[in-house]
Amino acid sequence: MRRLYRAAALVLLPTALLTACVPSATTRSPAELKTAGHARELAAEGQFDDAIHTYLGLAESSGQPDHYRLQAAEVYRQEGQLGLAAPLLQNIQRQRLDSGDAVHLDLLQAELALSQHNTPRALALTDQPNLSVPAQWLPRLQELRARALEASGDYWLAARNRAMLDNSLEGLDQSQNRQALISLLMRLGPEALKARAKALQPADTMQPWTLQALSQMGIDTHGDALGQPVGTLLAGDQASVREGYLMPSQVALLLPASGPAAGAANAIREGFFAGYEEAARNHAPRPLVKTYDSGNTPASSVAAYQQAVHDGARLVVGPLARDAVSAVLGQRQLPVPVLSLNYLPDQTPPPANTSTFGLLPETEGSQAADHMLEAGLHQAWVIVSDADFAQRAASAFKAEFTAKGGQIEGMSTLTSGSVNYTSLIHGMGMPLQPTSSPGSAGAEPAPAATAGLFISMRAESARLLLPQLHLARIALPVYATSHVFGGSDNAGADGDLNGVEFSDAPWLFDAQAGLPSHASLAALLPTARGSAARLFAFGMDAWSLVPYLDWMRSHPGSYLPGASGQLTADRLGRISRRLIWARFDNGLAHPIGGTLDIHTLPPATPATAAPPAQPLDTSGP
Repeated sequence: MRRLYRAAALVLLPTALLTACVPSATTRSPAELKTAGHARELAAEGQFDDAIHTYLGLAESSGQPDHYRLQAAEVYRQEGQLGLAAPLLQNIQRQRLDSGDAVHLDLLQAELALSQHNTPRALALTDQPNLSVPAQWLPRLQELRARALEASGDYWLAARNRAMLDNSLEGLDQSQNRQALISLLMRLGPEALKARAKALQPADTMQPWTLQALSQMGIDTHGDALGQPVGTLLAGDQASVREGYLMPSQVALLLPASGPAAGAANAIREGFFAGYEEAARNHAPRPLVKTYDSGNTPASSVAAYQQAVHDGARLVVGPLARDAVSAVLGQRQLPVPVLSLNYLPDQTPPPANTSTFGLLPETEGSQAADHMLEAGLHQAWVIVSDADFAQRAASAFKAEFTAKGGQIEGMSTLTSGSVNYTSLIHGMGMPLQPTSSPGSAGAEPAPAATAGLFISMRAESARLLLPQLHLARIALPVYATSHVFGGSDNAGADGDLNGVEFSDAPWLFDAQAGLPSHASLAALLPTARGSAARLFAFGMDAWSLVPYLDWMRSHPGSYLPGASGQLTADRLGRISRRLIWARFDNGLAHPIGGTLDIHTLPPATPATAAPPAQPLDTSGP
């Protein structure tokens, strides 16, 4: 089977073992050159045995035996049989190699040492600081060095070497290297990694990677470090230009028109174009927008991306499904930047020139942990449904809560279809409410709350759980994810949820100034009502992000006050949300703490923007 020889499989060998001796030039005959070219073709076609045989024949007949033995050893490596090349490598005389071949020899010997679990030799081969390495071998050298350091247990330095490798890769190769980098950092553990992150200088290349690793461990890395909102008006002669605003001339929106995700895609699409229309009312420049059906397969999403590029798109927004995002961002080349509407699996950092944006339940879980800790609650019980979103939110809650000194006292999962939670509640050991109410004769004053209950489930389940908690005399303050709220007022059904606090998108409560009225749009569009409204808000934010993507990536801490939350971006292009908190009172949900920061779109065309009022094109491939 043919084995792909990818740059991502190349490993970091920072300094190869070279000698100062350079062999004299040897003239190769046309016949030798033709035979060597044929051997390369055989290897490229996966005919490894024939390629090795041809190279070894050249080693016997030419004036460069060591060069051709080295090529044969490389083919063994491509075949996944590097061990068979060991005798060849032992018989190669370094002094008869030119400098490039000498580096190649050391790369193969280092990789062989790693396969034989000879970590000291691999480290020695990959650490010769006074030796130069040709650019063609540097990525492979660097990855080998990272692997050797990982084998030695130095995960931090291994990760730093992979960070050095990052800029020399692209597409899937880059994504795989980034995933390995994050995995190395996570192996340090949250406490050690937080200490490393705290010690880093702001410009250190490891800063975004450490923050990303902490985020994947469920630890909120944004805290209160929001700086300046995007779109600040510049002073002086540029008083009508908003800082960081750069609208591409043509945008493509990739969403499925049919299939299981069509409903969600429709809400996102209508939210996107609601933002587009709002830009016109604010006299902001608008690009030509073309919509494309991304279909229901990864291949159809890649085809839609390629068609959009062919049609002249300068930015692609989408696709939506996670496997489609993986396929589009995993292409060898991405000639046009992408704002994907989901994250890569395992929250893998996206390739360069791309940004990822999504509605992660992990975000809600970690922010709920911070919210409870800020309220002075350092003990928590957790009850969630068995849905995927709830399980993910619970994992993030636990990671964040314990990382910041909280203690999880108990965790339970509600089984789908069950309606009686009595046994589960009594088995968790939650503290009971005193039998005598405060203020009655002989009653002790109620102690200040130091514990709370975190829940993540749909409203229907919460309406069953909360009354049963009250009957069991459990009076813990309850904190929830947005799923507990159906997206619109239902005072009769939600009366049982009184007192529950939950995180949610600010636009649902018109708590973000400068955006179209939720109530007005909900009266016109079904997609702006109920639970679909969160996807509508997500689509509005996808539009709002378009002119600020580059600025936000290069200015961590800057934020966009959006419909789905305060939006920030790290240097890796991952968009994160900070939600608002709301509470049920008398069966109605109200935001806690008023509105967020005011944000309006540019009132005048920035110097770098596209001409205003360009047409909308809804055609697709």
